[in-house]
Amino acid sequence: MTGGPAHTNRLAGQTSPYLLQHAHNPVDWYPWGPEALTAARERDRPIFLSIGYSACHWCHVMERESFEDEEIAALLNREFVAIKVDREERPDLDDVYMAAVQAMTGSGGWPMSLFLTSELAPFFGGTYFPPEDRHGMPGFPRVLAAVADAYRNRRAEIEQQGRLLADHLRNQLAVPVGRTDPGQEHVVSAVRQLAASFDSIHGGFGGAPKFPAPMTLELLLRAWRRDGDAATLKMVRVTLDRMAGGGIHDQLGGGFARYATDAAWLVPHFEKMLYDNALLAHCYLEGFRATEAAEYAQVAAGTLDFLLAELATEDGGFASALDADSGGEEGRYYVWTHDEVDAVLAAAGLDPGERQTLAAYWGVTEAGNWEGRSILHIAGVTPDLELVERARRALLGARARRERPGRDDKQLAAWNGMALRALSAGALVLGEDRFADASGRLVAFIREHLLRDGNRLWRTSRGGSSHTPGFAEDYANIADGLLGAYAALADGSLLVLANDLAATLVRDFWDDASGTFADTSAEHDATVVRPHSLIDSATPSANAVAADVLLRLALLAGDEELDRRARSILRAVTPALDRQPAAFGRMLAAVDRAGSPPIDAVVTGSPQATLALRRAIAEPFAPDLVLAPLVGGTPYSGWPLFVGKEPGDGAAVAYVCRGYACDEPTGDPALARRQVEAISRPGS
Repeated sequence: MTGGPAHTNRLAGQTSPYLLQHAHNPVDWYPWGPEALTAARERDRPIFLSIGYSACHWCHVMERESFEDEEIAALLNREFVAIKVDREERPDLDDVYMAAVQAMTGSGGWPMSLFLTSELAPFFGGTYFPPEDRHGMPGFPRVLAAVADAYRNRRAEIEQQGRLLADHLRNQLAVPVGRTDPGQEHVVSAVRQLAASFDSIHGGFGGAPKFPAPMTLELLLRAWRRDGDAATLKMVRVTLDRMAGGGIHDQLGGGFARYATDAAWLVPHFEKMLYDNALLAHCYLEGFRATEAAEYAQVAAGTLDFLLAELATEDGGFASALDADSGGEEGRYYVWTHDEVDAVLAAAGLDPGERQTLAAYWGVTEAGNWEGRSILHIAGVTPDLELVERARRALLGARARRERPGRDDKQLAAWNGMALRALSAGALVLGEDRFADASGRLVAFIREHLLRDGNRLWRTSRGGSSHTPGFAEDYANIADGLLGAYAALADGSLLVLANDLAATLVRDFWDDASGTFADTSAEHDATVVRPHSLIDSATPSANAVAADVLLRLALLAGDEELDRRARSILRAVTPALDRQPAAFGRMLAAVDRAGSPPIDAVVTGSPQATLALRRAIAEPFAPDLVLAPLVGGTPYSGWPLFVGKEPGDGAAVAYVCRGYACDEPTGDPALARRQVEAISRPGS
């Protein structure tokens, strides 16, 4: 019989899988909070702040090398108050202190390793530090000793450096009030700059490493819809095609890895994130609507099915991520030797010729394409689809018997909002009931586990325990998802809830000084600066999603104040739109919406009676369309958009309108589809 762990620290009481991974380190970790900050002041010690996330490969490496080392832990415990933060639970801390690391070192990444004064001012930092001097990097023990010595013996210098850096961050992250409205010229300029960095061979923008850019691709589809430029559409199609055929796309189980380490989308960083897959599923749905290319619908459906198979939790929500590693080896779950593939296919009854054809199709060779093994990708001409499906099922079954990657099963509000948006779009555009059912379950999860005090949100939940007040991105993305679910499920209570959450967002997060939303509210800890999310990262910025949501709610509710706030956000980013178009994909989509006459389709009747109409209306590529089901007796029937359109004898009727001028009401799905196509054309 073996004993328990040799060490247990304060992280043992947390719910974050990332924090729990460090709960038995010999490091005397604190979670971020008053206890840790008080300890730093009372012990007169600097803070060592370590920020990472559960699917981060180098975070695991630094833990094994340093945080599990008894001598390094003793040095940390003696000289510092060590705080461990899950960046996914606390994006506010991650944003502020990553900006500090970037200012000090010129680059950033995770794990983030930062040293703070007891007043939370950063004065030294970096990312990964090895356990000893290596490859020009100082060893972590040497860094710790030097910082501790400086804090003891050059305190005034350290504190002055911290104040200067804090001032720099306040200036860097300040948002001036915007004075100029952006317009279509900014979209045109963005397309031109994106074309200059477009990789015409492999798709995507720039070289390696290469990240999916779903917000940028959806912006380009909007631009193409306006000007019909074939070169703009080509950028989207080449990128969608190459990503779908690359190793970044799981050819067996669906879903996408975080990014590709090469320019050709072959070698992924193998972690799979909820947000990437939600955003990419929606992007492929938009590609399908714009081009009617069936392969995009297949990729979108496969990605949503991956969410349901691998990230769905029993309570209806969605887990955050799958690790890159399994069995301590990066990517081992996903890669194959030639002999492994051949043996599985032989056992499935495929003859040698078929096995050879499939190996060529998936790029499986004796030498492999990554560390002696093969990453499956589309490398050859597609053979018989029935044969491919038979082989795929066999390989997927064999893979399921391997040690699985770890799953970070915390449920984050913003990311679940993105999943709700994608599933709801899949339910309408693809006409798939399983995605509608999943949307309904996710709505129930949000109500039960994330909603509090009527119209406030928690950021995170796990195992029925919810905590951390929601951030601006949580309110914006949950409201965004609810608007999609409202259209897909014809449940008017979801529109009411989205409107209530937007009211909370305005009340608690609006910053009059900048005319934008701050990331944090009075419920959150104050740090050296209050951040405002304006630039897209791997996820769309909180302000971009909020601007788009407020524009739609302004139309639905007839609320001019929401429209004013949305346009204030757009004005705030106008000076930066020309400089960094790739950083403002979702914001420029909101600019595009704001510069166009509103397009809406009110559909009256019961949810079942209107299903065919709603699906038909969702088929054409009309990204500005607001689909608004109206069921009798709903509390919003008196809003201006719905007045005079109440359900009559129960028959489903669609009112398709542009700029408050409506076509003839119709109950014919085919006619309603044609009406949407006609009014969504530029210049119509």
